[in-house]
Amino acid sequence: MTGTNALKTRKHSNAAQASENALTRLTDKYVLRLFVAGATVRSHQAVLRVRQLCDAELKDNCTLEVIDIYQQPSLARTNQIVATPTLVREYPRPVRRFIGNLSNTTGLFVGLDLDTKGGTA
Repeated sequence: MTGTNALKTRKHSNAAQASENALTRLTDKYVLRLFVAGATVRSHQAVLRVRQLCDAELKDNCTLEVIDIYQQPSLARTNQIVATPTLVREYPRPVRRFIGNLSNTTGLFVGLDLDTKGGTA
């Protein structure tokens, strides 16, 4: 039995290592996820502000994924989203979250620890 458990552990660690290697290749770009709740005015404004941030400040150094928690509630649970809009910087690690009013660009930079001068943080 110990041989089977060791094999399972080795397979799991190989899969985890492959996943980590794939994530390492992404770290040359910021990976941002914006969680919104439906097609409300507030959600629309949040999407526009984050896209403006990505276009103006982060340029080609950013991947943005917009997630509607009404359409994908499992992602909201998995990512422990309790309020919207929530902007999450997934990569580079550590994960950073910014919840609420996204109109303050300076607050976004500080809250998400973004660096536009030298690449990723």
